[in-house]
Amino acid sequence: MSDVIVDCIGVNTHFGAHHVLKNINLTVRPGETVGLVGESGSGKTTLGRAILGIGPISSGRIVFEGQDIGGVAPRDRKGRAASIQAVFQDPYTSLNPSMTIEDILIEPIVARGQAAKADAAAQVHKLLDQVALPKDAAQRYPREFSGGQRQRIAIARALALSPHLIVCDEPVSALDLSTQARVLDLFVEIQERTGVAYLFVSHDLSVVRHISHRVAVMRGGEIVEFGECDQVTADPQHDYTKRLLLAAPVADPVRQAERRAALRALSRGA
Repeated sequence: MSDVIVDCIGVNTHFGAHHVLKNINLTVRPGETVGLVGESGSGKTTLGRAILGIGPISSGRIVFEGQDIGGVAPRDRKGRAASIQAVFQDPYTSLNPSMTIEDILIEPIVARGQAAKADAAAQVHKLLDQVALPKDAAQRYPREFSGGQRQRIAIARALALSPHLIVCDEPVSALDLSTQARVLDLFVEIQERTGVAYLFVSHDLSVVRHISHRVAVMRGGEIVEFGECDQVTADPQHDYTKRLLLAAPVADPVRQAERRAALRALSRGA
């Protein structure tokens, strides 16, 4: 993993007088998952949108596979738009309710001119198999599926163009805990099979720990800690990271009480 697939270099974003991203330096390597974690308003979604080309940057560079794409809309990325895809937070709103699953999966393939509709239809069963859904799902509508199944469909749609990077923006936060675990396992299985890289955005450090190779912690538009997942989640160096870890709930009531006490002590010392 010595190469870099995406490199954010000194990225800043302003919305009027509000400085949202502050000198962001972040790399994602081929085949790895970088977890981007922080509270709401920390800037993590803004960074993900900038990499996707659907959000602005004011200065700095975003280099994807050697090409500077910072501030360049997907349609103007000289054929590279297909190589970056997204899975968004809410599977209930990210799928067109009037389209069958087959049409949803065919649409990006046809839109990018990679195959005629008849030829693209042959790829649908393969995509459904990749996300462990039955073949007959192709003729059904999003409303006929559970939240976890709809997110699997959204993942299949992201995979339709064989991307090199998927920006995953809170992709399991709308799911219950048992469904979260199954979808996270699916992300790992797909990465092992395809070598796709993920930028995995989440407010939940325990979720990020489950899936990431490296973790970047954002606060107030800045990356305050970035390193190997085991180091950041087991021996955090920044007080904000420590607070995120202590704030995560655990099943054991004794440990939970100890964590609350430690969090209060850390907050008093801040």
